[in-house]
Amino acid sequence: MFNVAKPLIAFLSTVLLTFATPLLAQTFPNKPIRIIVPFPPGGGNDVIARVVAQKLNERLGQQVVIDNKSGANGIVGLQALMQSPADGYTLAVAAAGPMAVNPSLYDKLPYDPLKDFAPITNMVNFPLLLVTHPSVQAKTTLELISLAKSKPKQLFFASPGSGNSGHLAGELFNSMANVQTVHVPYKGQGPALSDLLAGQVQMLYSSIPSVINQVKSGQLKAIAVGSAKRVPSLSDIPTIAESGLPGYEAYSWVGIVAPAKTPKEIVMRLNREIVDILKLPDVAEKLNQQGALPVGDTPEQFASYIKDEIVKWGAVVRSANIKAD
Repeated sequence: MFNVAKPLIAFLSTVLLTFATPLLAQTFPNKPIRIIVPFPPGGGNDVIARVVAQKLNERLGQQVVIDNKSGANGIVGLQALMQSPADGYTLAVAAAGPMAVNPSLYDKLPYDPLKDFAPITNMVNFPLLLVTHPSVQAKTTLELISLAKSKPKQLFFASPGSGNSGHLAGELFNSMANVQTVHVPYKGQGPALSDLLAGQVQMLYSSIPSVINQVKSGQLKAIAVGSAKRVPSLSDIPTIAESGLPGYEAYSWVGIVAPAKTPKEIVMRLNREIVDILKLPDVAEKLNQQGALPVGDTPEQFASYIKDEIVKWGAVVRSANIKAD
């Protein structure tokens, strides 16, 4: 009797699981969804998350709550996601730093970006704008490279902190252009920008909204953007790649992930909703105001992108011997 019952129970369990997962996806969501943002309120990651959350709220008919859990370069927030149930009701913003840079920046991480999360979609890329103080005698990427080669270790670029996307963009520039500009870390974007405006440092790789007003007023000089293609809202500013350093790309990105083992049907449902949201005209306008380029790829494409980013920025971290603050 026991020998018959055991395989029968196993068979029935398989059948129940087979039908339960699609049923779960059909009823999802039936309660509020929480999106963890592993950064303080007000930054680019937080802004993008709130734009998407508002639209998800409308489309899914459930409240979508933003939960800012900042600390340790995003580690605190992603660790909280990893420890959450894999049911689609807790998600997190996945940015370049915590997902692609931290694995090389820290000797030990409490999470594995490739194993502990289920990628949903990369929502946007934030091209970094290379700006200089007006006193810098260069107007183009080629002129800046030539100047840097003539003055090794005499041009200083600021960043909001070691391991930040702006820091890595500068080190990538150094490596690809074979120049020696010097990194100066600050405690945040504000102090870095203040010293650039005062001429204490000469360069900064920054998100567009943070410096665009100073560029327009002539307080800073825009050299080029780090994206593969020109930014529509700044179409007169060339890319670094087209204006002197072929193949150069540097930008931060903002995706969204769920805990590993979240049912595929739920991941795909969220993917479809978020990708559609990114195509809405009013959302596109808000993203444009933030200097963000919408992406909206598949979970598989996002997973592959994360792998590539870990390799790319890991090489930069090791080459420049960057350590976490």
